[in-house]
Amino acid sequence: MASLRASTVLRKRTQASNPFFLDASPIKRSRSSVEEEEEEEEEWEGGDFGDVCCEECGSGGRGSELLLCDKCDRGFHLFCLRPILAAVPKGSWFCPSCSKSRSVAKFPLIQTKIIDFFRIQRSSGATHKSAVCQKRRRRISSLAVSKKKRKLLHFNPSEDPKRRLEQMASLATALIATGAQFSNELTYMPGMAPRSVNRAALEREGMQVMTKEDMETLNLCKKMMEGGECPPLMVVFDPKEGFTVEADRFIRDLTIITEYVGDVDYLKNRENDDGDSMMTLLSTADPSECLVICPDKRSNIARFINGINNHTPEGRKKQNVKCVRFNVNGESRVLLIASRDIRKGERLYYDYNAYENEYPTEHFV
Repeated sequence: MASLRASTVLRKRTQASNPFFLDASPIKRSRSSVEEEEEEEEEWEGGDFGDVCCEECGSGGRGSELLLCDKCDRGFHLFCLRPILAAVPKGSWFCPSCSKSRSVAKFPLIQTKIIDFFRIQRSSGATHKSAVCQKRRRRISSLAVSKKKRKLLHFNPSEDPKRRLEQMASLATALIATGAQFSNELTYMPGMAPRSVNRAALEREGMQVMTKEDMETLNLCKKMMEGGECPPLMVVFDPKEGFTVEADRFIRDLTIITEYVGDVDYLKNRENDDGDSMMTLLSTADPSECLVICPDKRSNIARFINGINNHTPEGRKKQNVKCVRFNVNGESRVLLIASRDIRKGERLYYDYNAYENEYPTEHFV
């Protein structure tokens, strides 16, 4: 098992913003858990590794975030590693020197392979263009109303088919590197939470009901993806941040970027899970009924959109995406939506702690 100085309480769960309660107070940790950590820290100082220092920064401080290599016993702060680790790895962990470094293998830019990987359904015409024509005709008679009420927008895929293949290949590369399959829907697997328990009415603080028009926009985004018209996004690997997502063309404010998807499970089953990308799907009054989305096995591009550093003004300025839960036909769904206009080449970031302070972001770039 990977060794760690003391017992870290790095939480890995992200919760989408509740539109009605954006100023919700952070969840406070219990006194007992803090006392237990202090006792474990004291026990550590008297152990065999009390003099270990980080190989990168040379400091032995912040012992609760100092990770030991299972082969050479050298120490590394989670935040000194590149890319930064948000949580302690499950099972054995080896430092960069002891592990066999391997470069990320790029997914082949072959149309048939990309079609098979994403299970693209061939269509006779472009879904996006036909849908835009219909929406324009519909908006002529309701222009005055649309000015008063802000509506969600569908993404505009890149017009060049070759560029869309490159975008999808970049996502396939990231998914394969992280051991995940592509999925663009919430999945309900045997042994986990059944679909019947995903009832938005159980949300303890209420949930915004998606309008009929916004629902049509969401369905259009899904249909475009099924036909190979993907969001104009590129997944790029960064040595410091790991996999990141960049806009490959201009994206307007309020555009649906993607839905956050993965396996749906009860939070109680995942409290000690190693995954660092879990998203709260349903927060109920009864803790045993709370649901989370786990994208470790099945996911889409949402998994690779990074979080801001909540602790610095510079970090907060990076945010250009918001994460919002909606009641869609009685079920909770999580959407990532552009919170402002996004320039081509700009990286996408959202606030992992918009609703709960559950994710350690103080060392994010």
